[in-house]
Amino acid sequence: MNSVDASTERKRYLQNLEEERNSAFLYRTLAEKEENGNLAEVYRRLAEAEEGHADLWGQKLDVAGGAVPPFRPTTRTRILAWLAGRFGAQVVIPTLTAKENAASSDYAGQADAADLIPTEQSHARVLRQIGENSAAGLGGSAVAQLEGRHRMAGGNALRAAVLGASDGLLSNFNLIMGVAGAALSARNILLTGFAGLLAGAISMALGEWISVQSSRELYQKHIETEREEIENAPEEEIEELVLIYQARGMEESVARQFATRIMADRENALTTLVREELGVDPEELGGSAWEAAFTSFLLFAVGAIVPVIPFLFLEGMTAVVVSAAFSAVGLFAIGAAITLFTGRSIWYSGMRQVAFGLIAAGATFAVGRLVGVAVMG
Repeated sequence: MNSVDASTERKRYLQNLEEERNSAFLYRTLAEKEENGNLAEVYRRLAEAEEGHADLWGQKLDVAGGAVPPFRPTTRTRILAWLAGRFGAQVVIPTLTAKENAASSDYAGQADAADLIPTEQSHARVLRQIGENSAAGLGGSAVAQLEGRHRMAGGNALRAAVLGASDGLLSNFNLIMGVAGAALSARNILLTGFAGLLAGAISMALGEWISVQSSRELYQKHIETEREEIENAPEEEIEELVLIYQARGMEESVARQFATRIMADRENALTTLVREELGVDPEELGGSAWEAAFTSFLLFAVGAIVPVIPFLFLEGMTAVVVSAAFSAVGLFAIGAAITLFTGRSIWYSGMRQVAFGLIAAGATFAVGRLVGVAVMG
């Protein structure tokens, strides 16, 4: 192996090592924060598996003549760990699931990583299972399945927050640039900006309220249907539960015993079936429509206020330039936040968001300028 190939291999080993170390760190953090003993055990075993992978890459790096550096969690890993500690594991479960899927894909192109692919895939299944059963937690059977090479197998609030702020910032930034291009006064631009903020935030809030409320009503209808089925056809409901638990890795006999025991208590059976089949906690029914509406209103407004602020203190082209600068910073922050879900470089995602936002704003400014000239002569 020549020096170039050796250097490339060392870089690959180091990259794999750091990825596995960061994953292990996150799972250890989840285990420490988790109050459910079964779930904490699952996270600990996931961490141990990732630490085993890290040891493998560390040994390869050492044999290849590379130095194994001390571990320092990346900024992204620290942020995810903080979010999990502050808001709960469900906030980061979708990101971790995507991370495990990405690891499987990355290892598919590495001949010496073939043995690790099934484990990474099983980790993704475990995380999906946790996400799907967040209301009830993970039972002892699931932990038993994890013992058998993780054959069993999601926290979207943060993603929704980022996208809500992004919508507000991009839409109002473009609106303001459009009217600024028409050479309207700072007072008119300010009025337009606040009108756009209010109209957009109300629209988002109303849409979210209707969406969540409709989902709640649909869930209520399904719950009543499920209640009737339990009363009229309990045997069929037992079969449904058996199939659900078999799909999660239980033996048929164990699944049938478990399902029969659940159906012995009709109210408990209703709660279980609603959670298993609909994926919703009957006590919450998908959350409060009013809370969702208020959150959407607030998040959109937070993003939409950014390009408006300079026009409170400045006028003319100075205000336009400063507004664009403020918006660029906001766009970069949103792009950086998106990397929590994608795993891409902060600079790449941030600058991509800035570029797209500024191009769109430049186009609306140009259109506004053309319309303004045509109208005013």
